[in-house]
Order: sequence, then structure tokens, then C-alpha cells
Amino acid sequence: MKKRLLAVLVAAVTAVSLLACGGGSSSSGGSESAKTEEAGDAGEAAAGDMKVAMVTDYGDITDQSFNQTTYEACKAFTEANGIDFTYYKPEGDSTAEREAMIDKAVADGYNVLVLPGYAFAEAIVAAAETYPEVKFVALDVSEYDLCTAAGTDTYSQENVYSAVYQEEISGYMAGVAAVKMGYKKLGFLGGMAVPAVIRYGYGFVAGANDAAKELGLTDVTINYAYGNQFYGDADITAAMDTWYKGGTEVVFACGGGIYTSAAEAAGKEGGKFIGVDVDQKALVDGQYGEGMTITSAMKGLGATVNTLLTAIKDGKWDEYKGQIQSLGMVSGDDPTLNYVQLPMESTVWNDGFTQDDYKALVKSLADGSVKVTVDASAAEPTADTVAVTFLGNIK
Repeated sequence: MKKRLLAVLVAAVTAVSLLACGGGSSSSGGSESAKTEEAGDAGEAAAGDMKVAMVTDYGDITDQSFNQTTYEACKAFTEANGIDFTYYKPEGDSTAEREAMIDKAVADGYNVLVLPGYAFAEAIVAAAETYPEVKFVALDVSEYDLCTAAGTDTYSQENVYSAVYQEEISGYMAGVAAVKMGYKKLGFLGGMAVPAVIRYGYGFVAGANDAAKELGLTDVTINYAYGNQFYGDADITAAMDTWYKGGTEVVFACGGGIYTSAAEAAGKEGGKFIGVDVDQKALVDGQYGEGMTITSAMKGLGATVNTLLTAIKDGKWDEYKGQIQSLGMVSGDDPTLNYVQLPMESTVWNDGFTQDDYKALVKSLADGSVKVTVDASAAEPTADTVAVTFLGNIK
């Protein structure tokens, strides 16, 4: 493993600031000089011979989540523009195996790498300096992730762009929707308590709290827990069985494959479900029971891929390089243009929360008349109207 100091200049959507992070480590798939030479050859071709590769994280391109959405967006863009594209799947779930696929992609001549998910932080820190002419487009790799992976102070790396998302806003929308649809006994099941999951959860609580306050309700409750892992299993399913049997009506499951435990329990107990990151209705309803998924709190992964690959194709990488952009609301008039949203087509609208109600909420969030502010560093979510039972880690 080789220690390197890197630097990534990051920016929010409206401001640019230096990160306080530092160096990392990587496994070597060849000599430093050979790898750098390969990277230079790939980079020199970037402007006129753009070649796009995606590397999956611990999932695959049929996961109905981050990997599949990213893959489909990359594939659609490259096919429409006559650009070479492939994807690589690491043999296992480790930084070394992800780095090996990055090395292979560069050796194969790919000069734009799309990397979905926080698990790539260490691999990005290690590879970005080694391959200075390769462009790294990261999705949902946050300042926190890069800083944790890097481990030193300030640095700057201009061949990295990452989009992160204002999960608290889509979580807020889901919380408002659930209460206004008539559900009073809610649950939040997170994967691990990383910042993105926390923002989703705290936003969900805030939305439910505001909706309850608006409706004059004093009997809305929320069970809140983390599985302490990003996959479902028998123990977590048993906990969800207890929630649903105890009266919980709908659970917002947030964190990779953790959703399987909530969906399985909901299917057995006749409960409802809220999806995350992408529209999970077809996946969950198709596998666990029709009519279960009332909405999903989504991120604009496909839109981000399209925006960045278009910029690279058009020679506008300089407008994005070195940045981490925090993406959220961009339109008060068209909800589908926002990087955080509920699905217009599959949300189960009712008289309590209609599509027009959702559009009004979007407008209020976009113009700032409704603000969503959460403190992801707080140990527990807080609310002044709904009753939150914080259960910590299930495992």
C-alpha cells in the first residue's frame, strides 16, 4: 500500500470552500510509472475520444438502486452520443478490489470513470493523483467520506467531481406525505448511521412533525432505528415484524439492501413501505406485495450522470472539476427537474395528499418559504409535535 497526499477542491452549489481532509492508501496493480503513463495516454484522448467506464460498488447493475440507475444513465447517454462504454464489477466488497477495477479500466483506455456510492471514497483518494488525466465522476461521495478516507489536512485534486444530495429535503417530503396521507404510526429504519442516512431520517422526522403540526395532530409516533449494516437479515426482519405487529403502519427504509427486511415484514403484516434513492415501487411491490410502496424519497442520479457526461463531451469539465456539489431544489414549477423529489407517477396520492399538494410543497421548498434544516451531528432526531422513540442500533 502506498501513502499519498491528495487534495480535492470542493464546492457547494453556491459557494466554494477548501476541505479539511488528507492522504490515503491504495493497492498497486503495477509500477507507479507504468500506471501514470497509462493514465496520460487515456487523458490525452479525453477531449476527442471520450471513453466512459462505470465501476459498481458492492452491488451490481441489477440492484434496482444506485448501481442500476447509474449504469442505465451511462448506457443511455453513451449510446445516444456514440461513445464507448463498459462497466466493471469488483470481485468483492473491498477498497483494494475497487481500486483493481479502476486500474483495469484505465489500462483498457477508459478516461472518464463514473463511481457510485460512498464506498469509493478511499479508492478515489488513492487513484486520483495516480491518474491525473482521468476524470472521476463520483456520485454521493461526500466531504465526510473523502475526509475520513484521506486522513490529512487540506489538499486539492482537479480531476475529481462528486455530487452529493440534500437527502434531508426528500426525506422531509416523504415525512409530510406519510402524515398527510393519513398514517400516524411511522417508522424509520436506517442502514448505518452515516451522514446521508442520518439526513434522510432527520428530514423524515422533520416533515412528519411539520405535517402533524399543520393538521393539529398530537398522536403521530415514529419508531426510529438503524440496522448498523447495509443489508437486511433475519434479525432485522424480526425487529420489523415487531414494529408492524405493534401498530406501525409505514416504514421508511433507507440504506442499501436494508430495505429487504422492512419490505418482507410489511408484506407479511399488511404494512406500507417508503422507498429510497430511486423509485422502488416496482421492485418492492413486485417482490413483496402489491400496493405496499406509497412513495420513494429519490435522488437525481441519472440527471447528474447526464449533466456531467454532457459537460465533458462539450469540453466544459472546467465548470465542474474539483467540486463537490450539494444538489437539491432547482425548480419550483417542475418537480421532476429537482435532484431530490418524490416520484410523480408511482406515489399513491389520495385526498389528504394530492399531486397538487406535492407541487405546492415543492414550490415552497424551492422559494425558501419552507426550509429544511437538520443537524446530522446530533445523536438523535428531535421533534416538538410527533413522539419519536429512538432505538439506536438493532444490531
